[in-house]
Amino acid sequence: MTPPLLVRHLGRVDYLPTYEAMTRFSTERTPDTPDELWLCEHPPVFTQGLAGKVEHILLPGDIPVVPSNRGGQVTYHGPGQVVAYPLINLQRAGYFVKAYVYRLEEAVLRTLIRYGITGHRVAGAPGIYVRLDDPCSHAALTGPAPGQDRFAGLGKIGALGIKVHRHCAYHGLSLNVAMDLEPYARINPCGYAGLKTVDFSTIGVSATVTDVAATLSQQLDALLAP
Repeated sequence: MTPPLLVRHLGRVDYLPTYEAMTRFSTERTPDTPDELWLCEHPPVFTQGLAGKVEHILLPGDIPVVPSNRGGQVTYHGPGQVVAYPLINLQRAGYFVKAYVYRLEEAVLRTLIRYGITGHRVAGAPGIYVRLDDPCSHAALTGPAPGQDRFAGLGKIGALGIKVHRHCAYHGLSLNVAMDLEPYARINPCGYAGLKTVDFSTIGVSATVTDVAATLSQQLDALLAP
């Protein structure tokens, strides 16, 4: 029988020691180690994934840049953002990486719906996006017109980046609630120049990090079950 997911609320914690702790947890765990979900906020930090290119870090200024072994390019973490790190034994859970990523994104989509926001996936660009002109619109994305930017009219509200080691996943996702979004202008978010990043607040939705974290935790707990 698979042990229940153990949820830990870490509060506001520095990125580097948290990264080191989840790496240690994932490399030292045994086949019987229960899965965990860590929820937290980070002080301002840019994190660079394994595919990261230095040219996507435009002007970091006083915000540290921390390399990590997750997938993807550069992203930003800061106060007002929910960060979720599911530490999951995928082999025991019985699904592959593609299905795992789908479940993470689905948890964000269902969390947004609880607040009246409609999120969208964009093919080939992991994460969750919202329509800037109508974040509550249920209309499906139709795709860009020829020659049009595929992110035209969209803002990214949730980011994703994972690492899998011996069938065990770590790192995870972030969801923007009520942030200072200025640091995103110092990078090409997730490697996309000009990609607009939004949070609940800028699209007119009032919510607290604590409440959104609780909702996201419930959705992840349900969707990551074997």
